[in-house]
Amino acid sequence: MSRFERVRGRLRRAYQSRQQSARADEGTLDDVSTGARVASPAVPGPTAPPSASVYGAEPPVDLHSSTSSRDDADVPHGLRIAAAWCWRLIVIGVVAWALLRIVGTIKIVIIPLAIALLLSALLAPAVGWLLRARFPRSLATAVVLVGGLVAVIGTLTLVVNEFIRGVPELSAKSSEGVRQIQNWLKTGPLHLSDTQLDRYIDEAQGWINNNTSKFTSGALSTAATLAEVLTGTLLVLFATFFFLRDGTRIWRFLVRLLPVAARWKVDDAGRASWQTLVAYVRATVLVAFIDAVGIGIFLVIFDIPFAFPLAALVFLGAFIPIVGAALSGGVAVLVALVDSGPVTALIILGAVIGVQQIEGHVLQPLIMGRAVALHPLAVIIGIAAGVVLAGITGALVSVPLIAVLNTAVRRLAARRVPDTPPDAVVVAAQAP
Repeated sequence: MSRFERVRGRLRRAYQSRQQSARADEGTLDDVSTGARVASPAVPGPTAPPSASVYGAEPPVDLHSSTSSRDDADVPHGLRIAAAWCWRLIVIGVVAWALLRIVGTIKIVIIPLAIALLLSALLAPAVGWLLRARFPRSLATAVVLVGGLVAVIGTLTLVVNEFIRGVPELSAKSSEGVRQIQNWLKTGPLHLSDTQLDRYIDEAQGWINNNTSKFTSGALSTAATLAEVLTGTLLVLFATFFFLRDGTRIWRFLVRLLPVAARWKVDDAGRASWQTLVAYVRATVLVAFIDAVGIGIFLVIFDIPFAFPLAALVFLGAFIPIVGAALSGGVAVLVALVDSGPVTALIILGAVIGVQQIEGHVLQPLIMGRAVALHPLAVIIGIAAGVVLAGITGALVSVPLIAVLNTAVRRLAARRVPDTPPDAVVVAAQAP
């Protein structure tokens, strides 16, 4: 019996040890499976131990600070940057298109206000002189504005009277000039025959006859817009008067509409832009006057008709930089060709080119270079865009607008604290 009891005790101990080892194996498997389950990103909890081998789980992906999901992380960084630029540029383009549509809709108001700003920049120094001479602000503004109107009306009267007086003589000489051109076409390098000349003349007359209706409709539309021109002129006068008298108060009112944190910087940029506009208008007037005097002297020396009207035309054309004086000088060359022949016309052409070179290489850098630092390519592109959008008025306004925007953007982008406005109220806390 004792031997039998010993055998049964050994079997029981072996069975118990086998159960304990099985339970230990089950616990290890449960720990591994729990660790693998916790290591999944979808289940919160502690991570699997470093020594555990987890099968079937994807390695973690390092997300960039600019990405919010794994889908963004799978897209190349350069492509994400390009897409971000693209949609932002699209938004800017849509906003610019909407602004252009709005400006085109109310251009009958925008254009007179732009012209009034240019006139205000031109006349503001004179108003300042009268204010320093103890004139009341309203009286000083009225005196300057009326004086400017008298000067413009007197100049236009002289131009029109001289033009009316010289038209008969010019028309008589123009017929002789046309005959000289026909003879040159026959005997010159082109060697055109009478048949070819007659055919070209007939084609020109046919084109004029076919487009007579267009010219007539244009004239009728011009007559129909006479009321708009008069309305725009009155708006220019009233806006110029109030800009000169109340410009500072109007600007302060507009600045107060902005958030407090942006007021000082916007005020600083606005005042710097206004100084740029004043400097631009002053320099343009001076350059235009020099161009008109230079070309006018040659017209008087060679006894070209309409010397004063042509010089006035050059003066007005010079307000469109680079191309304005050249185009108006071309009219003087044509008049010289009709009146005095090709030799005098070539001399006048040389004078126009010489004046343009002096303007481009001496006057523009010396007078306007420091005040308005614009590249000639930017000027040409601005003039072309202005002509497409608003015709002659757009060409006149485009360059000063670019100059003002250039100064404003530079001031806003500058990392400096602007000077405290003179009318600012600083509230200081009392010491405890």
